[in-house]
Amino acid sequence: MTPATDPRPDGADLGDADLGGSARGGSAPMRFSPLHSVHVAQGAGFTDFAGWQMPVRYTSDLAEHHAVRNTAGLFDLSHMAEIMVDGADAAVYLDYALAGRISGLALGQAKYSLLLNPAGGIIDDLVVYRLAEQSFLVVANAGNRFQAAAALAQRSARFNVQVVDRSDECALVAVQGPRAREILATTAGVSDLTTPLDEVKYYRSTLATFTGHPLLIARTGYTGEDGFELYIRADAAVALWEAIAEAGGPHGLVPAGLASRDTLRLEAGMPLYGHELALDTFPAQAGLGGVVDLSKETDFIGRAASEEGPSADAPVLVGLVSAGRRAGRAGYGIHATPEAAESAGVITSGALSPTLGHPIAMAYVAPALARPGTQVFIDVRGNRIPAAVTSLPFYKRQK
Repeated sequence: MTPATDPRPDGADLGDADLGGSARGGSAPMRFSPLHSVHVAQGAGFTDFAGWQMPVRYTSDLAEHHAVRNTAGLFDLSHMAEIMVDGADAAVYLDYALAGRISGLALGQAKYSLLLNPAGGIIDDLVVYRLAEQSFLVVANAGNRFQAAAALAQRSARFNVQVVDRSDECALVAVQGPRAREILATTAGVSDLTTPLDEVKYYRSTLATFTGHPLLIARTGYTGEDGFELYIRADAAVALWEAIAEAGGPHGLVPAGLASRDTLRLEAGMPLYGHELALDTFPAQAGLGGVVDLSKETDFIGRAASEEGPSADAPVLVGLVSAGRRAGRAGYGIHATPEAAESAGVITSGALSPTLGHPIAMAYVAPALARPGTQVFIDVRGNRIPAAVTSLPFYKRQK
């Protein structure tokens, strides 16, 4: 998920923006979601995302963004990677392979974690679900599927576990927004929940079925709103999407593309791999030091480097807010003063916030500039635009 200079006019909808997908390598064929025909029928525009043709919008970025904040949006996330870890050593193996304490998860619980390299850099950020005592689902980013699967497989050598990439067999859809629970509760065909939907807390999940197909419903998401992510076999994805869409119609549910997903996660201060996170990024620089559990009794890949941490002058991730409508974009430089020639940082993600009505951005800046309230200047096509450093996130939903 790699940053790029944004060619669009300031404040424009997210059209052909780099939304985080790694480019396809060589002559690799384009991949299509199991829901591709549905998106075509609904008039979606598409973008190349990590080698997948994925819907970037259906109507407008702003309409889809506001629907998620106010009612609900339905996303196709079938490009994400699903890797199963099973076996007697599954929990202790994941404690070794990942930065977090995975063995402490209760059945049905999920955890955000990091896959580090020995130097402490981030190979990927991912979510782990404990499905059973000896069974875990690891969900990785689309652009990092093969790197993550390879690293996990390599680290399993001395453990009694099986690590299997199930991505091609799975589809993933997400219902996000204040009315997500009501919509799922009335979706025809969803049944046999092991935990009632009302009792599924944030970062918890329940097993279920959809018209006889195994279904995992997780109260997780990447929008800053309440919502659910649903994992199902690829050949059942169209029927599930259509059932949710029908149930959601009276509640204002709309299909939503990756452009609105990007502004939603930006407002919520959620990092995107290749923008805020990379192989040369220490978790502590990105505000994710707490994800690395140095209290674990067992060793884990990247532990020694994490204990040493980044250098004192390493840039740190901050939020930026500014006035007007000229938003800084990924790759734009940051300066300490209007006249300074030397760079003091760089924007990793930025947009005119649809919810807040003013420009926001995430950026890496020198530690001396990281205190909230510090004024910096964004180089917007040769003009120095003042901005104020602020704590993340920019937006928090009211619970």
